[in-house]
Amino acid sequence: MFTVGIRAQYNSEFINYSQIKRSVALNAEFDAGSNGTNTALINKFLFGGYITQQEKDQASKYLKAENNFGVNLNYDLSAFLKGNKKFDFLIGFKNQEVANATYTKDFFKLMFYGNKQFAGQTANLAFCNINALRFQEAKFGIIMHSVDSVAKIGVSLSFLKGEQLFYIRTRKNSSLFTSSDGSELVFNSNFNMAISDTNNKNLTTFNGVGASADIFFETPYTTFKKKKAVLIVNANNIGFIHWRNNSVQYSSDSSLRFTGYNVKNIFDLKDSTLNQINADSLVLNLTNARKENFNVNIPTNLIIINRIIINQKYTTAFGFRYIFNANYKPYVFLDQELNIKKFTLSLHTGYGGYVRFSAGMAVTYNAKNWFVRIGSNSIQGYILPKTTSGQGLFFSLAKKLG
Repeated sequence: MFTVGIRAQYNSEFINYSQIKRSVALNAEFDAGSNGTNTALINKFLFGGYITQQEKDQASKYLKAENNFGVNLNYDLSAFLKGNKKFDFLIGFKNQEVANATYTKDFFKLMFYGNKQFAGQTANLAFCNINALRFQEAKFGIIMHSVDSVAKIGVSLSFLKGEQLFYIRTRKNSSLFTSSDGSELVFNSNFNMAISDTNNKNLTTFNGVGASADIFFETPYTTFKKKKAVLIVNANNIGFIHWRNNSVQYSSDSSLRFTGYNVKNIFDLKDSTLNQINADSLVLNLTNARKENFNVNIPTNLIIINRIIINQKYTTAFGFRYIFNANYKPYVFLDQELNIKKFTLSLHTGYGGYVRFSAGMAVTYNAKNWFVRIGSNSIQGYILPKTTSGQGLFFSLAKKLG
């Protein structure tokens, strides 16, 4: 059967197998976006820099009542090694870095503009959350490439090393009230927060341990118009990390009212007065802080792709992607692929995920001994950073083992 490869930016080793077979591969993927702002502001968040008033005003035009945001960075070294006529082995080592959030329109404005605009009003902070996670994995798996002579089934298990975690989620009634003259603030705090050991965060440390699994299925079939087609279903990162005892959890369900201090004489300020507004004291009074171990589910990636081979040069595909535990919206996409000898040009369009609309392209070189792919599923943010959101890049280099 003639095989082609509409494969891109899906954080999966198994999806590439049909093209690279037994090989050693280096892969890297990056994507970032938000349906509530633009790429220019996201770049300041990722890479730093001064945010001007004009940039804030431009970015806030895209705000909705509820917005999402996400950044994913993965890079790995993996190998499919010879088994026998029916299966091959998979081993791999990967680093994954994830940051995502859901935030209200009021939360954004409070963070970037302050509370002056909420004078006489209550800013809604309910049901916001921020997740930041970094972990490494060692993966071992198997792919059965001749099931019923043509189908493929892959499974793998991974040992996870948790490096860093930050998590906060607000619940119902979380809000900040500002009086009309600014003399009084009422903060209703209703949230949970967790932080891994802040004194122990680098590539060699074990702040957490866990496990995950990947499941892959690919089968060819014939469409009602007698076209060859392939259905792919892949679920990966199905797992958790157990964060160890030095991790800290906070929870709060209280109300803090601040009306300021009446100072008649600056020389009357006493240490006892200043201690009342100490930041650490406020945190202790507001939260129930405790060191303990706990489990966190990692983002689980589900991909469904249906590829239809029109002829030897042209393939079309449509698909669906969803990432659980990651503030991700359902993502639907359409890919078109043109094959010219050893080169392939792919065009990608999609809607959902962390952005409103995505467009991208990729170029692939697939020869007897080498496989190279570079591309993006979201190039609109590079071209029009002030008026669009979403950017990404993926790269694969594989040496085929024969």
